[in-house]
Amino acid sequence: MTQNSFKCIKDNASITVFGASGDLAKKKTFPALFGLFRDDLLPKNLVILGYARSKLEHDDFLKRITQYITVNSEDDKQKLEAFKQKCNYLSGAYDQPEAFETLEKRLRELEGERDVRNRMYYLALPPDVFVPVVTNLKKKCYPENGIMRVIMEKPFGHDLKSAKELQAQLDPLLTEEELYRIDHYLGKEMVKNISFLRFANPVLAHIWNKNSIANVQVTFKESIGTEGRGGYFDSSTIIRDVIQNHLIQVVTLLAMEIPSSFNSEDVRDEKVKVLKRMRVGDIKDIVLGQFTKSEDGSKPGYLDDKTVPEGSRCPTFAAIPFFIDNERWKGVPFLLKAGKALNQSKVEIRIQLKDSAAGLFDDIYRNELVIRIQPDEAVYMKVNVKYPGLRTEPILTELDLTYSRRFENMKINEAYEALLLAAFRGDQSNFVRSDELEYAWGILDPVLSWLDNDRPEPLPYTYGSRGPAALDEFMQKFGFVHHGPDSYQYPTTRLSL
Repeated sequence: MTQNSFKCIKDNASITVFGASGDLAKKKTFPALFGLFRDDLLPKNLVILGYARSKLEHDDFLKRITQYITVNSEDDKQKLEAFKQKCNYLSGAYDQPEAFETLEKRLRELEGERDVRNRMYYLALPPDVFVPVVTNLKKKCYPENGIMRVIMEKPFGHDLKSAKELQAQLDPLLTEEELYRIDHYLGKEMVKNISFLRFANPVLAHIWNKNSIANVQVTFKESIGTEGRGGYFDSSTIIRDVIQNHLIQVVTLLAMEIPSSFNSEDVRDEKVKVLKRMRVGDIKDIVLGQFTKSEDGSKPGYLDDKTVPEGSRCPTFAAIPFFIDNERWKGVPFLLKAGKALNQSKVEIRIQLKDSAAGLFDDIYRNELVIRIQPDEAVYMKVNVKYPGLRTEPILTELDLTYSRRFENMKINEAYEALLLAAFRGDQSNFVRSDELEYAWGILDPVLSWLDNDRPEPLPYTYGSRGPAALDEFMQKFGFVHHGPDSYQYPTTRLSL
């Protein structure tokens, strides 16, 4: 199997989606499968089987998995009908060998007579059933002649200790080549674009170091609160839910050295080197926040959610400084910020360059390179130009590459489409390797221990605000220069001259 695991699965394949009746499957997994099917990118003779504990009639299953699929043409409608014809459903337990014997029988019925049985298993499940499911798959549903790949959704553990325990249980069951740990941020267009921007453009490669860069921010903002899911969120916190996986993964791509190739192992080797040298700054500098109700009272505070434990100190906002102790990045703060119930929804990378040398200009703005991951994918550079007209002074503006304007007729695939396609092709470069996972947890382990043991009280911030008031002091301490409200956000103010 190991020798075949890097092969592209082109035909005679099946994908079984565990947790097929859940939110993730209906909102992300099946719409992604349809997107690939519509574009003729799925393997030929593909069998699609949904598996869950829920007792569902076939028509109810089809209705559930297609409710988030949008069709915009008659051709799309026809393709959706063809896609539904490929989808099947089976109800069963996750921890009973007899249920997996039934699954094996059903798969063989759907696959028919095949010399090769390539199988993908997608686990849209809570982590406490990963091991029982994989154990039963290995015993009852492992293809004797073909490729087996298992895709697992986060969270991969709750801290370093639990992540190691989970991996120790999976090690005897799956090789690393058979296991695909999915972090959907690695499938986003602008995250995948980081390597191209860095390594294909000498003008950027030249400044990508401590000599030119003052600070790097990776920001995740959501305008919604926990929306009745506070009970789940309370055990994960914004740090586990967003920073430990999504944002740290983005940092590895921003900070890694150029890999020798785009081969998955070469890329992940370089990411691991970053993680080995990465550390959290002083814990006393971390800013934690928890949202309260909105000013007009229309939006509830976190503690108003009936699913949240009374008096919870769970942070819904965090700003954490990180440092990478190597020659390229020594001394440059990487500021990771994430929060819910903020003034807008966006994910972006903001790289602020150091001040230009004093001399010709007394007051000049700092350059910034901004990569907007979502919404409205864009890359833009904040630059100084002469104020138009007769005035001899600088003004801040942008060199702007907004994808919706520059690439009007090009489709940007959803992250799950990109990652599912990569899994069929055997490309693991955008999936998380076991040592990546371990080092990422290890970096944050002191912070998580502090949260769990000391239970620091988060600072209140109003639903719909920028976050806790202490955020401005945090940014100033780590060298971010703010040029005013009109120059921080994109785009800068349009002037009437």
